[in-house]
Amino acid sequence: LHCCSLLLTSVTNMIRQAVFRGLNRTGVRSASSFPFEMPTLPYAVDALQKNGISDQTLGTHHGKHHCGYVTKLNAALESKKDLQAQTMEQLITSQPAGPIFNCAAQTWNHTFYWNSMAPGGGGSPTGKLKDAIEAQWGSVDKFKEEFSARAAGHFGSGWVWLVQQDGKLAIMDTHDAGCPLTTSGVTPLLTCDVWEHAYYIDYRQDRPSYIKSWWACVNWDFAAANMA
Repeated sequence: LHCCSLLLTSVTNMIRQAVFRGLNRTGVRSASSFPFEMPTLPYAVDALQKNGISDQTLGTHHGKHHCGYVTKLNAALESKKDLQAQTMEQLITSQPAGPIFNCAAQTWNHTFYWNSMAPGGGGSPTGKLKDAIEAQWGSVDKFKEEFSARAAGHFGSGWVWLVQQDGKLAIMDTHDAGCPLTTSGVTPLLTCDVWEHAYYIDYRQDRPSYIKSWWACVNWDFAAANMA
């Protein structure tokens, strides 16, 4: 019985990691090129409520803000026949700052953000991710302290990321629609959205309290699956 339980756990983890890997590169699973479809949340809209991110916040953030980027991206590509065969990632890495880049990057960033959280998330990382964090920062607590400070202190709108570069982990913050995919050799593992619309309904201007709730939802399995 014990062996069967271990086997089931192993198979479950393999399936979970395969799902994560299917998401972390393309950003939008349902359509690889124009017209892009609106990704669904990977959990119920109220699934993170007990950890401090309400269904009203998720519903507005996903259903209006994220959806708005997808809609605007398709509208911007309507007359760009030469770009319509490009994937989301190709648009992000090939387009200059402007409406197409902004909407493509924000669509990708939001999909990555939803998967950076999970019902039953939080706690501490394990395995190779834990080892890599401790090798870089000395402890998980020290990493979380530095990440939280970067997220709370980020000026204006943007994103804070845990990334892997040259075999090491690092914290990166990007402004507005900035995306790590535009930096060669960088692999994003997790992200925290620090645009005000990510937390204003629940916390008003209290970004640090939102960041605390984000840690209670953080999806360490997703981050580990994204590691090279």
